[in-house]
Amino acid sequence: MKIPRPDFSRIWSRLRSRGRSNTLLPFELVKYFAFTSLLLILIVSFILSWMIADNAKTVLLQRSEAYSRLFADNLNRQVFLQFVLPTAVRYGRIALSEQVQFERLDQIVRNITRGMRIDSVTIFEPYQNRIAYSTISELMGKRDMGGLEYLKAGKGESNSVLITGGSLFSLLPGVSSAVFCTLKTYVPFRQENKLGEQTGEIMGVIEIVQDLSDDLRAIIQLQGRVIVLSLFILSILFTILSLIVIKANRIIALKAEERLRLEEQLNEAQRLASLGKMVAAVSHEIKNPLGIVRSTAEILGNRISKVAPGNEHLANIIVEETSRLDAIVREFLDFARPPEAKMAPRSLNAVIERVLRFMEPEFKQKSVVVRTELGDLPEIFMDSEQVYQVVFNIVFNATQAMPYGGDIMVQTRVDQEQATVVLEVTDTGIGISPEKIDQIFTPFYTDKNRGTGLGLTIAKNIVEQHHGVISVTSRPDEGSAFSVTLPVNGGASTV
Repeated sequence: MKIPRPDFSRIWSRLRSRGRSNTLLPFELVKYFAFTSLLLILIVSFILSWMIADNAKTVLLQRSEAYSRLFADNLNRQVFLQFVLPTAVRYGRIALSEQVQFERLDQIVRNITRGMRIDSVTIFEPYQNRIAYSTISELMGKRDMGGLEYLKAGKGESNSVLITGGSLFSLLPGVSSAVFCTLKTYVPFRQENKLGEQTGEIMGVIEIVQDLSDDLRAIIQLQGRVIVLSLFILSILFTILSLIVIKANRIIALKAEERLRLEEQLNEAQRLASLGKMVAAVSHEIKNPLGIVRSTAEILGNRISKVAPGNEHLANIIVEETSRLDAIVREFLDFARPPEAKMAPRSLNAVIERVLRFMEPEFKQKSVVVRTELGDLPEIFMDSEQVYQVVFNIVFNATQAMPYGGDIMVQTRVDQEQATVVLEVTDTGIGISPEKIDQIFTPFYTDKNRGTGLGLTIAKNIVEQHHGVISVTSRPDEGSAFSVTLPVNGGASTV
């Protein structure tokens, strides 16, 4: 009876793709959103640092310009009162080319600028674009040094110009460009009346120069610190998010694999349940006719021995084959309708010794040498008849795997940590190929000419019913090793 098997690889692929698409897609969206948020925060940090720096530059310019104008007003008043009026009264005219007048004006200007954040003061003549006085002696007497700002101030309009250079990259090691910032403020130099009020007449243009390089460098450093701090915070967030993503991926992958495994087990259980119903029905219908055929063959054997002596073996062949078929039918029924385990404290070593005694003739016939190392085991809760069937199937298969003889090692031991007993059966037979080892517990799978392929399946079902585990390791042409682990308390703890 050949029963077609479904294509589980195709079912597995379909479940796998469906499970991943349903489970991982929402988390992929979460990862996309998280990393996009990090990138957005980084961009916002750069924009924020630029806005802070730009706002600081604007505030710096406004305050420095206001400071320059206040200083220019004070300078205008002091120079007019302390130099222009006294000089005009004493000498009748102002001539800075004369050493006495120049030193007097220079002393007044330097006294006023002492302690102030002023780099230089320059006074232009009103209409000739010529420098009449400057704290920088090299500029004295030079012409055409005033630009558009000088012309505006000459018409009575105070104004400023900011000259800057350098950027955030200028602070990097190895970059040659320097950070500099110079504010030049041009204020008209006016006459004042006795009340200190400026009149409309313009006597010249005052240029006040401030070096704001340190302030600009501090602003750029602040911008750099904002960016570095943002990158540091982002790196921490990125690391934390990466760890969360990695851990979540692992958890989701494990959950998905577990769900797919459970779905596969459910499908397999449904398939086996349907198969078991069919096998039970067929086996039940075959069992009764087999009993009749065997009884009839035995009666015919008795009659043939009287009528045609020497032909009794024909009836014996029928009896033997019906007995073999009856054993197969019983195996089918054990698979389709496994009996309920009758748990009681029993000795596993006693069950093993019983199996080995029963199979002694088989060992001798096939030149199999059996060695045992049975540990001191406690009694465990089990159905001794069912466990006998497990041990018999394993030992019988080991014997069948050595057609020309070999060695079988049967060992038992206690695992105190797991509260289990372990049975290991090792043979020196032909072994099992890697592509077959995953299928040996599959129902109806066998590579023997005779056999149902249910022996190891039934053994696995019995072990799992006892809350145990059965496993196998094997290498072709080197032998196989079966391991059965059973809990001492018969199922209160799962192994």
